[in-house]
Amino acid sequence: MLASKGFASDNNSGVHPSILKAVEAANSGHVIAYGDDVYTKRAVERMRANFGMSADVYFVFGGTGANVVALKAMTESYHAIICAETAHMNVEEVGAPEKFTGCKLLTIPSSDGKITTEGIKRHLRALGNQHHVQPRVVSITQATEYGTVYTKDEIKGIADFAHDHGLFLYVDGARLANAAAHLNSDLKGITAEVGVDALSFSGTKNGMMYGEAVVFFRKELSKDFQYIQKQATQLPSKMRFISAQFEALLSNGLWLRNAKNANRMAQLLASRLSEIPKIKITQKVEANAVFALIPKRYVPIIQRRYFFYTWNEYGYASEARLMASFDTTEEDIDSFAGFLKKVIAR
Repeated sequence: MLASKGFASDNNSGVHPSILKAVEAANSGHVIAYGDDVYTKRAVERMRANFGMSADVYFVFGGTGANVVALKAMTESYHAIICAETAHMNVEEVGAPEKFTGCKLLTIPSSDGKITTEGIKRHLRALGNQHHVQPRVVSITQATEYGTVYTKDEIKGIADFAHDHGLFLYVDGARLANAAAHLNSDLKGITAEVGVDALSFSGTKNGMMYGEAVVFFRKELSKDFQYIQKQATQLPSKMRFISAQFEALLSNGLWLRNAKNANRMAQLLASRLSEIPKIKITQKVEANAVFALIPKRYVPIIQRRYFFYTWNEYGYASEARLMASFDTTEEDIDSFAGFLKKVIAR
């Protein structure tokens, strides 16, 4: 029987009570649909207060949708998008970016989820050659799929390199809040101020029920976005219920408190697992993810009680991805670690 709380994904968590209250408060009377309402106006103001007053902000349903509509606005079908081999858009979006944008994904191998300018440079050998796709966007994930975090200097270095070569920098911000918490930065400091051109910002993984934001820092990229958003079925009719959530998330530091708790719980989880001799932590724990090698024979037993996903296999062991959430507690971690110790001691 599965435990009531697990570590498979921060998508599995519930909704923060303040978010639920905001949705309930928005559920009053009739307002104009498709975002022409006071809740959306206030949420956009909150977003701009955090990302920069000149930012263009749009709300969509989910993370894959946010990625494909943002990238479509930045590209033509003969362009290419450069990303890490491990990027969510390359591995787990069932070809949605390629299908919707028409672009080819050019990937860079990475052992920790990060890419560098050296890796990007390898894909720039045919610029101006009509027989080859033309790189247009560099996409990084913050925090990465391995839970590692780009520093401000690393982002600025990639942004400067991209701009010097006529490329845009896009950030898949599924866990941008966790990255900001790790870097002790505000959201603007790791995006607009270091050269990011556009991004997605997740609420779902940080205490919201559902909803993502797409943010553009260059006006020319968003000039036709309203049509792309509608055509991609990412324009919510009852947008007030997404907007109300974002307004609550970005009020009184809730986004940061949620992210800090998830990060702190991941650190605690890594510490507890490190005490078990047959388990090895494989990546730096910088956001809310812990990657650990667990002997294969124990994995099915553990998954029956605490389901989680495995990433890779290394001979005798499987690499497990374990995610902490905004509502993970020390008691949850103690129970999980205690269970693992009992299983592995058999």
